[in-house]
Amino acid sequence: MTEGPGRLSIPIHLRWGDLDAFNHVNNTSMLKLLEEARVRAFWTAGPGEDAPPTAVLSSGIDAGVLTLVARQEIEYLAPVPYQRHPLDVQMWFGKLGGSSIEVCYEVYNHPGSEERVLYARSTAVIVLVDAETTRPVRLAPEMREAWEPYVGEPLQYVRR
Repeated sequence: MTEGPGRLSIPIHLRWGDLDAFNHVNNTSMLKLLEEARVRAFWTAGPGEDAPPTAVLSSGIDAGVLTLVARQEIEYLAPVPYQRHPLDVQMWFGKLGGSSIEVCYEVYNHPGSEERVLYARSTAVIVLVDAETTRPVRLAPEMREAWEPYVGEPLQYVRR
């Protein structure tokens, strides 16, 4: 995992099963790829694992706080073919709210590729809720401290 100015770069490998009959990544698979990047970026690492400084959320019901997707939008810009190199999922926050975060994504081919291709852009609104009551909970100070360096301009979709 690498970081750029105000962005995280999370490498995500494709699986053969992510492809559809047209030999490119299916739209529902893209949601799973973005979810995997989000988990790697925000959930704390296990023993012996590396994680970016944004990985401050404990995972699982026992953690007491759940993350729920309230909204997600994807703009597809080019078909994603199968490739052995990982995709480069760049992430940042468009907004830190009281109990929610707006996560912005841009999905590129591998950084070492001859020609850089932006495949998709996405925004997800994630709400933190109490695991027992499912009522929203405020972002903790340590979350804000870890995430504020990655707040940037929210995505503006051009194909609406």
